[in-house]
Amino acid sequence: ALAPFGLKVVGRLRARVRRENLSIALIGADGPRMWSVFSRGAEARDGRPNPLDRWSGRVISHAARALGATAFFPFDGPPWPPFGAWARAGEGARKSPVAMQVSPTRGLWMSYRGALGFRGRGRVRPPARNDDPCLECPAPCLSACPVDAFSGGGYDVAACTRRLNAPEGKTCLSGCLARMACPVAEPPPLAQRRFHMRAFLEARKPGGAFSKF
Repeated sequence: ALAPFGLKVVGRLRARVRRENLSIALIGADGPRMWSVFSRGAEARDGRPNPLDRWSGRVISHAARALGATAFFPFDGPPWPPFGAWARAGEGARKSPVAMQVSPTRGLWMSYRGALGFRGRGRVRPPARNDDPCLECPAPCLSACPVDAFSGGGYDVAACTRRLNAPEGKTCLSGCLARMACPVAEPPPLAQRRFHMRAFLEARKPGGAFSKF
């Protein structure tokens, strides 16, 4: 159901959601294939806001109907589904030195396009890997950001935004340098990284999703 869209199950857990006990399958990109499929879709070309979220909503909802499951999305709220907690339980994610969650297998590039919830008491396998990828890592992510946006254990959104809007921020527009420095996993395609950074800047404009921060 997911493979034709370049998606796959990246984590599994049991959780109580809306007074129901569900088996949750966390959905993420299957390497670069997701971007290849998305970029050929209608949402990528129609010029309307939030194309990747709209595409994810369409294809994962289609899979949910085919499988008799309930679809959940990190962008669907409030109330927001607890994807952060699900990431820890279902994929073994942990807090990284740069505050973002890090996956034992996907590094700082971990993200979820959605999740599928199944009723019943099906078996849920534990994460394929549950070790801490940062335990013996020299943390190149901490020194990669040219404006130290992740120093102090948090994220200086304003400093990051100023850098991206400045002429010298061109290198960052091809992908967050802190994420690029993570040795755990290969980065997504260049076009996908540029899309993400443009979306971040759009959200920071007056009236955008993150303009108040």
